[in-house]
Amino acid sequence: MLELNVLSLIASTQAALRGMRARRDGHIVNISSVAGRVANPNSAAYAATKFGVVGFSEALRREVYQDRVRVSVIEPGLVATELRDHIGDAQVKETLNTWADSIRQLQPDDIAETILFCVTRPPHVNVNEVLIRPTDQER
Repeated sequence: MLELNVLSLIASTQAALRGMRARRDGHIVNISSVAGRVANPNSAAYAATKFGVVGFSEALRREVYQDRVRVSVIEPGLVATELRDHIGDAQVKETLNTWADSIRQLQPDDIAETILFCVTRPPHVNVNEVLIRPTDQER
């Protein structure tokens, strides 16, 4: 989880950043989670990685703004994706699926539209963070 959610994000950012800095233009969009703001039981490792994405994104923004590179981090709540299919603990998976089925979930297009909003702002605007939840999601 650490390799996927944090280390690969850092490595791909470093690769993309060279060209952006040289052009003095670009926009990095990282995907975190509400779990990067609110840690819940049975998801400590996931929360740690998503808190890491938020921290990395803010530090990066402060490092590259003078190169006219923008950085945004999107922090979605519950989105209707296959993510829960990858949960190994059967009880945790069942609990999360029961909860997910009880609310109207965000759709992938909601997140895509949020990203589009961030990257289409005028060059002098940087949307640093977007915390987006379904209206039915309490936590």
